[in-house]
Amino acid sequence: MKIAVLGSGVMGNGIAQVFATSGHTVTLVDISFDVLRKAEESITKSLTKLAQKDANLDPVEVKGRLEFTTDKQKIHDANLVIEAITENIEVKKKVFKELDELCEPKTILASNTSSLCISDIAAVTSRKDRVCGMHFFNPVPLMELVEITATDETSVETVQIAVDLVKQMNKQSIHVKDTPLFVVNRLLVPLICEAITLVEEGTASPADIDKAMKLGAHHPIGPLWLADMIGLDTMLNIQEALFVKTNDSKYRVPELLREMVSKGELGRKSGKGFYQYYVSSELPTNLQTS
Repeated sequence: MKIAVLGSGVMGNGIAQVFATSGHTVTLVDISFDVLRKAEESITKSLTKLAQKDANLDPVEVKGRLEFTTDKQKIHDANLVIEAITENIEVKKKVFKELDELCEPKTILASNTSSLCISDIAAVTSRKDRVCGMHFFNPVPLMELVEITATDETSVETVQIAVDLVKQMNKQSIHVKDTPLFVVNRLLVPLICEAITLVEEGTASPADIDKAMKLGAHHPIGPLWLADMIGLDTMLNIQEALFVKTNDSKYRVPELLREMVSKGELGRKSGKGFYQYYVSSELPTNLQTS
């Protein structure tokens, strides 16, 4: 199957990698060659690591199925296009309208949105039966779950194709009603924001909050470490979307989160969030908190 992924950031290049690994031809599209070059480097590094544990994985063969381009015209005949761009409803609507006009009628359009309603995105297209949500988790090559979201107008065939593709990637899917944040983030994001509020109030340090959840609740990583991994700008967009959609005060955005994002402290990808990160390593320095 010919797959296209729009957006080559952390999620986009991870999605492209797992589709190529499962045997599909993948075109990864972005607006800048520099961004695409970083995506290719990230995929190469990831495949090399995975191949050390899996003798059947050939990084050269997988990369041979990947194309990196800034030319959107190359995806007009794709069977499936997955959008993995910024978490902004107006930007996504613009992109889906463009994809609807560009792609052949057969093409299924999917969004990797982690928070926005698929029906809002599908509304700008003329193919609402072939629009769905396929929400992957970071890091995509390692995380097993994909949330599949269908609107009232998404066809059964479209959903089944998404389910089958997830299975081919040796991942598991769940079906989720078209609702803000779906299941995982609906539970997880408020927890992370409450942890940020605890930092804001001076209740405990980020390191101690993470330690509390790891030792006291048996979470594999702490909520603030996870927030840094997700990206604080992404966290802000998700929580804002939930608050706007529900108008429920329990989903208010912590001011500390806004302040950190405005200062460019976005977590691991910027080198600083609730922890300080070495430039040459993904490992945080643990105790150097902002």
